[in-house]
Amino acid sequence: MRLEGTPSQTVGPYLSIGLPWDDGPFVVPEGTEGAVWIRGGVYDGAGNPVPDAMIETWQADPDGGFDHPDDPRGKPATPFRGFGRCPTDEQGQYRILTLLPGIVPDASGSGQARHIDVSVFARGLLNRVVTRIYFEDQDNADDAVLASVPEERRDTLLAKKDGTGYRFDVRLQGEGETVFFSV
Repeated sequence: MRLEGTPSQTVGPYLSIGLPWDDGPFVVPEGTEGAVWIRGGVYDGAGNPVPDAMIETWQADPDGGFDHPDDPRGKPATPFRGFGRCPTDEQGQYRILTLLPGIVPDASGSGQARHIDVSVFARGLLNRVVTRIYFEDQDNADDAVLASVPEERRDTLLAKKDGTGYRFDVRLQGEGETVFFSV
């Protein structure tokens, strides 16, 4: 007997059932010292908001460690899960409350710039797309991943400082398309 793989399908109408949860956007609890909001929108190729997308984030804690059994540095001392999930609203907007991530060593032992890994799920996508959020007011000069992106496109990976944190918009296609990575 030969089994065939299930064909890929775009994200369907049941994406929102069971995936989001009430505290999904809160990587840290409200009121955590040093917490910042990362807010933004998800837009299609025509610049229209995508009201049924999902943003997932994964990041290091402020000391550069991960709340994961494989991280030899151990569990963070603060309440910090490192993972966030937020569906977009009717205007395509999302929000994540977190702490700025620390510097994580790369494979060569050098430090990666502070960043947050982001997965985007949306209608019309067969697979998630993956990008990174870097911060415009942090030192990004020595990050090998960011340096691998053509200079004229790096700004699509930079979150802009605003009143209560940062703004990071995701453009799925077209002018100003966000840089996505193959993982």
